[in-house]
Amino acid sequence: MVQVPHEVQAEMGSRFVAGDEDAKEVVYAAHGALIYSYCRRMLDHGRAADVAQEVFVTAWRSRERYRPEAGSLAGWLMRLASLKVIDSLRVDGRVPSPSAQKLGEQHGRTVEEDATRIAERMLLARAIADLPERARETVNLAFFEDLTHVQIAKRRALPLSSVENDFRQSIDHMNSQLGGFNNGQ
Repeated sequence: MVQVPHEVQAEMGSRFVAGDEDAKEVVYAAHGALIYSYCRRMLDHGRAADVAQEVFVTAWRSRERYRPEAGSLAGWLMRLASLKVIDSLRVDGRVPSPSAQKLGEQHGRTVEEDATRIAERMLLARAIADLPERARETVNLAFFEDLTHVQIAKRRALPLSSVENDFRQSIDHMNSQLGGFNNGQ
């Protein structure tokens, strides 16, 4: 995975929408592994590779539909991937990969619901991984250890305002990443 600084992501999306060939390559380098990993969680190896390729071909052909103000390019691509995966599973009554099928059966969800949940979780995990270290630690302490901002500030020996600022910016970033998925068309 190629890490793309947040300030470059908006420019990359604009260049992609405008049809810049270099942006197409950067977009694939930045998001190809994420899209393939998602497809592979839902499909067998051969079909996952085909569907991941279909995602990028479709994205390029319909790039004018991407709206940067609605959310991240990664989220939009993941929305396309989830739709392509669901379509692939519906063709000829295919079933998801054994691990994806088992997960759905355990929790009584449909394949479509699982495809969406897995995509959202992968986007969220990537959004958290993209955060600066201090902000990532703040999010982990808040969500996974259920600490308050005051407790985080004490534990990390940081001013409360820094913790609050890190948390607010992190939530904005995660919302942006998921916004591309939830608002993707």
